[in-house]
This record gives sequence, structure tokens and C-alpha cells, in this order.
Amino acid sequence: MKAVILDFDGLILDTETPLFTSWKEVCEGYGVSMDPAWWANLLTAQAEPPEAYAYIEERASVRIDREQIRRTRAARELHLIAAQTVMPGVAGVISQTKALSLRLGIASNSERTWVTEHLERLGLLGEFDAIRCRDQVARPKPWPDSYLAVLEALGAAPGEAMAFEDSPVGVSAAKAAGVFCVAVPNAVTKQLTFPLADIILPSLAEVSITRLIDASRRS
Repeated sequence: MKAVILDFDGLILDTETPLFTSWKEVCEGYGVSMDPAWWANLLTAQAEPPEAYAYIEERASVRIDREQIRRTRAARELHLIAAQTVMPGVAGVISQTKALSLRLGIASNSERTWVTEHLERLGLLGEFDAIRCRDQVARPKPWPDSYLAVLEALGAAPGEAMAFEDSPVGVSAAKAAGVFCVAVPNAVTKQLTFPLADIILPSLAEVSITRLIDASRRS
């Protein structure tokens, strides 16, 4: 084992609860209830899905101003994200990785500036040896491109790395790259299933890198 690769949104920083909350508030404004599993599956793929607006219009039986909602909702989401701190267990994973002399990377479906600005705010930017994001590769997750790019930057083969992901889309990307993958669902993605994950853990705080290395060798 040479490297540990983390997703960013929903794993290092909880950006998915603010996204979910902002849409929930929009729905409530129109008297529309949310199906948590349906929305979780929708919002882990993209932040502004057309299906979300159609969902509200169909159930509220009204035409809505989509652009106005987009601006208001996005502003609310960013306000909520700004109040978030690093997720539980992240510091422990970083310290374990460093203690084992493993290299540390990020493979993200967000744009690089989004990831690096938040890492800098959290005081974590200098902890990572390589960061590869959706605007640095040809195809986003669930394609393996971001993982293959960060593996190359870290000097590790797929079988020499493990990944941590909070969504089925991310797990699919890691597995498509040939990387052992641990799913760590968050408050939103726990509604979903992770059939491709090698291991599922409730929190990064439950992670033992050495035990996971042993598990990856047995898989």
C-alpha cells in the first residue's frame, strides 16, 4: 500500500447536508414533502437537477420561477456550507496515513478552486500530496478518470491504494479505476445502497488504516 485517496464533498466537508437542506426549504415553501431516498440519489449526482424543479411543479401544481429559485437556493446553500467544519475522523485518517508514510490524495467531482479554497479555510491544504478534480480530467465520476489521474500523480498503481467515498457514484469511480474502496455514507447518502463498496463504515472516526490494509490484501 502506497496511497490513500479521499473524496472531498460529503467526506472531508459536509457540503451535502447544506445542499439537501436548501432544497428541502424550497420544497417546504411550496408545501411539498420530500422523499429522502429519491432526493439523496438525485442530489449526489448534481446540485441543480432539472428533475428537482419538475418534482416541485408537479406536486405543487404551479409553475415556478426556476432562475429565481436557483439563485436564492444556491445562496442559502453557500451560507450553510460556510458554517461547516471538517467532518469527524478526517484528522485521524490524515494522521494515520502520515504515520504509515503513505501518500495522501483527493479525487473530487467538484472543481479544483472549490476544493482548494475550502481545504485552505479548514487548514488542510498542505496535508495532501495530489488533488485531481472534475475540471482537470476528461470525464467526472462515475468514470475513473479522477482516480487514474491522482494515482499517477501519487506514483501508485490501483492495487497500491485505497479510497474513501461517501456516495455510490464515487464508489463506482474508484472501483472502475481498480482501487479498493471504503464507503462512508453521510447523513444524506446513508439513504442509498453501496453494492460495489469493499467495506462500509459509519464514520471516518471508525477507520483503522492498518486494518483496512489487511482487508484489502485479503480481497
